[in-house]
Amino acid sequence: MSKALGLVSGGLDSSLAVMTLQRQGIEVTGIAFETPFFDAEKAQKAADLIGHPLIIQNIGDIHLEMLKAPRYGYGRNMNPCIDCHAMMFHLAGEYMARNGFDFLFSGEVLGQRPMSQNANALKAVAKLSGYPERVLRPLSARRLPVTPMEASGLVDREQLLDLQGRSRKPQQALAKAWGYIDYPPSAGGCLLTEEGFSNQLRDLLKYHPEATVQEVELLKAGRQFRISPDAKLIVGRHKIDNDKLQQLARPDQIKMRCLNFSGPLGVFCGAATAENLQSAARIVASYGKGKDQPSVEVLCMTGDDQSILWVTPMPREQSLPLLLR
Repeated sequence: MSKALGLVSGGLDSSLAVMTLQRQGIEVTGIAFETPFFDAEKAQKAADLIGHPLIIQNIGDIHLEMLKAPRYGYGRNMNPCIDCHAMMFHLAGEYMARNGFDFLFSGEVLGQRPMSQNANALKAVAKLSGYPERVLRPLSARRLPVTPMEASGLVDREQLLDLQGRSRKPQQALAKAWGYIDYPPSAGGCLLTEEGFSNQLRDLLKYHPEATVQEVELLKAGRQFRISPDAKLIVGRHKIDNDKLQQLARPDQIKMRCLNFSGPLGVFCGAATAENLQSAARIVASYGKGKDQPSVEVLCMTGDDQSILWVTPMPREQSLPLLLR
C-alpha cells in the first residue's frame, strides 16, 4: 500500500485531497504547521471527521525568518504564499524521507488563486521544496504533467481529479456526493492576509528587524502605538487582552497600569527614555477611568522593580495618529 503525507489546513480542498487518495486505498497521514499567523485547529477538526492521523509542528521561528525576506515577495498584504508553501513542503519532505512515506500532496487547485496557484507558481513551490518529483496535487492532477508517482503506479491517475479555477461549486458537489457534509468552514485565517495586522507587522519589522516570535505575538493583543522610532506601546482593549499581555510580556519589558483608577494594561517595548515613557504612560492613562483627570499616577513594573509616573492623560487627538491600523 502506498503511503502519502499531505499538507492539510482543515479546509475543504485539502480534505477532498485526502479523501481522493483514500478512495483508491492509499494510506494517508496529514501534517499541519503552526506559526503566530495561523494554527492547526481546523486541520485537527477535519482529521477527526475524516479519520486520518495528523502531525502538528510549530515552525514559528523559521517561518518568521523566511517572512522577513521572502524570495518571491508578498501578496496583497504581508503574505508570502509561494515561499510559505515551499517551506512547508520542504519540512514535510524531510519528515517524509525520515519516516518512510512515498510522496507528498496538498489540496491546491490549479488557478484557484491567481498569484500563488497558477501553473508556474505550483511548479516553483515544488522546485523550492527540494522534492519536486514527489509532490502531487490530487485535485488538479489530470490537468498537470504526469508525476513519477502516477507513472510508477503508486497512484492511479484515472482516479485523480481535474479541477481548475476559482469556483468552489465542484468541491462542494464532491463533498456532498462523498458524504462529507459537516466539514469545517473554509480554512483561511492567516493573519498575514489581513491589512490591519500586516500594517502592524510591517511597522515592527521596519523599526525592529530582529524581532522575535514573542514580539509578533504581542501584535495580536491590544492597540499598537508607535511612540517613536525606538519605542512602541501595546494597550489592552479588554480583560482577554490584558491577560494575554500579562502572560506574553518579558521580564525586561515595562508593564504600565493606572494606580488609582481602573484601566487597561500597557506593555512598553524599546528605549526607555524619559520622553518615551512619559508618552506611553499618558496613553495608558487616557484609556483608564481617570482619563478626564488633570493628573494620574501610572505604575511602571519591570520584573520586581516598580516606579510611579505622574502624567496628564493624552487627548485622543494626540494619540490616534500614533495608533497603527
